[in-house]
Amino acid sequence: MANIKSAKKRARQAVKRNARNSSARSMLRTSIKKVVNAIAAKDKPAAEAAYKAAEPVMDRFSSRGLIHKNKASRHKSRLSAHIKALA
Repeated sequence: MANIKSAKKRARQAVKRNARNSSARSMLRTSIKKVVNAIAAKDKPAAEAAYKAAEPVMDRFSSRGLIHKNKASRHKSRLSAHIKALA
């Protein structure tokens, strides 16, 4: 355990940050999974609605640095291509 005051503070901040990032990452994965499940069920309206909800989540967390911007772009591109292919 840390003995120096600033190191103790850093440890507390790391715990808070870890909890926030874990929660956000879980939210991101859930929103992507909703789109994937709708695509698997071949439900185009539900997939489009889920994608519309997931897109700003991906953009938000990529701008905050939780995920890389290219990863967000890759997910958006692939999901939208799958939705278009449903027809």
